[in-house]
Amino acid sequence: MPIMMRRHFVQRSGILCLGFLVALQAAGAQEPAGQVVPGAAEQLMALANQTRAEQGLGKLQWDEGLAVAARDHCLRMAAEGPIAHRYGGEDDLSTRAGKAGAHFDLIEENVAIGPNAAGIHDEWMHSPPHRANLLNRDINRVGIAVVAARGVLYATADYARGVQAFTRDQVEARVASLVQVSGLTILANHEQARAACASSGDWSIVPGQPTPGFMMKWQDSELKQLPQPLTEKLASGQYRRAAIGSCPPRDVEGQFTAYRVAVLLY
Repeated sequence: MPIMMRRHFVQRSGILCLGFLVALQAAGAQEPAGQVVPGAAEQLMALANQTRAEQGLGKLQWDEGLAVAARDHCLRMAAEGPIAHRYGGEDDLSTRAGKAGAHFDLIEENVAIGPNAAGIHDEWMHSPPHRANLLNRDINRVGIAVVAARGVLYATADYARGVQAFTRDQVEARVASLVQVSGLTILANHEQARAACASSGDWSIVPGQPTPGFMMKWQDSELKQLPQPLTEKLASGQYRRAAIGSCPPRDVEGQFTAYRVAVLLY
């Protein structure tokens, strides 16, 4: 019974203070939270995409969930003074973004303070960790927030590889379309496949249901192709019918998006 975990879930981050940390530590958190500056966020996004284009990389699309997460954290940074990726009582990056409605299997973050958007972008590009985040060829979404406080700009940029959000029925329908290409009949009853998906071991015997000859369970953030062992079984000609079931993913930390599927062949 093959079981596969295919997609690696990643979280990375970088902090850039641009020489203001000592002053902010002295200021502490006495001043009120600052003012959100949408125009500066738009400028940082435009600069990021311009730089990525110069490097032959894909354009980042704005993601409202990431933007909400970035804004909330940026306001917290402005209230705290010294910048950080996480403060006491605050969720980690992936959880913040997931709760804000973003769907992803890779997420990373740059934070900074500086005099203006152009200066922050320039410093990110001259800092290897921040440059690597911004120019990561695997990301395709971004949400950016900038907050003005204490005479400087606080910036948070959350980058991610976006993942489509599917319901259980949609997951099963997408996998069924991939299996049907091999000429198998898809069973309308998902009960046994869903039970197998959720089980820790082999398939669970459901009364009144036939015993499958092969089962494949896997977990992935995308549903564009079937695992190779399943593809080989489908090509063997041994099977005529398939049952497909989806269940909640396992062993995924934070709010990363993943789909768990079981395919039973008869």
